[in-house]
Amino acid sequence: MLTPGEIAARLNRLVFSILLIGHRKCEPTWFQPMRAMRHHSFWLIVKGKGTFTINGTHYPVEPGKLFFFSPGMLVERRTDEDQPIEYYFLRFHYTETYEEKEQWISRDAADSPFPLQGMYSLQNTPQFIYWMEQLCVLWQRRGHMTAMRRKIVLHEFWLALLHDFRAQKIAGDTTAVIELTQDYMVQHYREPLTLESLATMAGLSVSHYSRLFKKVIGYSPIDYLTHLRMDRAKELLVLSDFRLKSIAHSVGYGDEFYFSRMFKKVVGVSPREYAKRHRGDPVR
Repeated sequence: MLTPGEIAARLNRLVFSILLIGHRKCEPTWFQPMRAMRHHSFWLIVKGKGTFTINGTHYPVEPGKLFFFSPGMLVERRTDEDQPIEYYFLRFHYTETYEEKEQWISRDAADSPFPLQGMYSLQNTPQFIYWMEQLCVLWQRRGHMTAMRRKIVLHEFWLALLHDFRAQKIAGDTTAVIELTQDYMVQHYREPLTLESLATMAGLSVSHYSRLFKKVIGYSPIDYLTHLRMDRAKELLVLSDFRLKSIAHSVGYGDEFYFSRMFKKVVGVSPREYAKRHRGDPVR
């Protein structure tokens, strides 16, 4: 199996076209005989049990399993009569297109195997159900902006999948767990994060998490979060004409006066003074 980083590198080079999205509850007698797949697709199992046979290998079907199918795969699918399968599915095309050394390179799917094949077990199934529900709703709508939103949500799904794989891979590796929460703060610094929630995410006590975070990163968790927010605030103060209240909200502070005090404490000058000094400087 490829590492999460290797999968991310491959997915970053792909451009997707969604062909079909749906949600299905199978009848107790549901059975699909062996057939060769014609399209790329994935199925997220949310209820029930059964057995899928892929190229001669039998896989157990149960909630939390994610199956990827590619053209040419020989697949047989069967549900358990007492616990019929319920699943979401998405069928897609893709092409590989990326820039390298100022040259654009393109390959069709036949020359660029998809990085995910067969069965995967998920650690946090509810978040994937959420993304599939969003995709199903968007599939019922039309319009260019809706099509763009579908593509964004599909990429959110891929990103969530990579985080899930990474969380499984680093279970027990405390240094990597710290880096995982660090990445989470970078992506979610606008949200009301707490030391308790970050420690829970890492699977550590608050005191152990705080000590380990400072040892690995060099800041306490809250100091690191504060610096993230202030770095973004500095960018906004220099590059935009947003009101101070808007900037405070955009970096996670509901109170602009508290934000101003924290900014001066970290940066050494008030937000207004910082903007006055740096706005209009050439961007390098």
